[in-house]
Amino acid sequence: KYLDPKADLTFKKIFGEHKHLVISLLNALLPLKDDERVESIEYWPAEKIPDRTEAEKYSIVDVCCKDNKKREFIVEMQMTWTESFKKRVLLNASKAYVAQTKKGMAYQSLQPVYALNFVNATFLDDVDDYYHYYHLVHDKYTDKVIDGLHLIFVELPKFKLTTFAQRKMQVLWLRFLTEINEYTKEVPAELLENAEVNEALEIVEIAAFSDEEMRAYDKFWDRVSSQRTYEEETKRKAEEEANRKAEERIKQAIAEAEANVETKAKAIAEAKAEAIAEAKAKAKLKQKDIDTARKLKAMNVMTIEQIAEATGLTAEEIETL
Repeated sequence: KYLDPKADLTFKKIFGEHKHLVISLLNALLPLKDDERVESIEYWPAEKIPDRTEAEKYSIVDVCCKDNKKREFIVEMQMTWTESFKKRVLLNASKAYVAQTKKGMAYQSLQPVYALNFVNATFLDDVDDYYHYYHLVHDKYTDKVIDGLHLIFVELPKFKLTTFAQRKMQVLWLRFLTEINEYTKEVPAELLENAEVNEALEIVEIAAFSDEEMRAYDKFWDRVSSQRTYEEETKRKAEEEANRKAEERIKQAIAEAEANVETKAKAIAEAKAEAIAEAKAKAKLKQKDIDTARKLKAMNVMTIEQIAEATGLTAEEIETL
């Protein structure tokens, strides 16, 4: 009965053609105070939409607009994750901020840019939260903020009903994005009871799409599947290569350790043999001195002191001969 709202075609139909629905989404997901809520918006003209490479078009959908306070908003859906996506988000938000400048204008007229990014993948494995807000803040005094760029990333796979959220509409919109797809048999009552979400549900009903739109929808998911397969294969090969290099390093370390052990054993054996040979030589030399001393003592032609000086033996050693 329904199509997945995360697809390019459906996402744009909901939030790129119905101003009140994207306003509801922005107010629900952006870190805005009550007096900062979005009241009205105008979509950006097509030529102002940030450029995307051909490879990115399969997975990123854009809804770009500004409100009556001239604040600018970029809403994107990312089906797969790469580390470069964060830099692309920062680049596009920065471009939108700079694009506000006109010759002779005062800098205080610049309005903030909000980039709201839904990611249908997990990219912060060591963090439980699904909501990540980045902005310019003093590293020590966190109440000191430079209002300019606001980057919000929502990890959709981490969102669960048990997840704490302060805003009811945030929960409803995230449930809509994570629970509704082609396999939905029964829509939760909470979604049907909310007028805005219920309207979004009507927009993604399969019956509302033409045959041509359905082909485009299916083609989108084929591209997503192909890209995920490619990324998984690339990741697998990278892991295999890393494991291979790790095994080589281990083998090399073991070989070097064995070589060191063999070298040390050889050095010890050589030192031992040298010490034995030296000891034998010393023993042989001393025996010769003893024989000489014995003969001189028997001849009785030299004093004990003279014999000791001639042979290097002590007087005590000579006395015992």
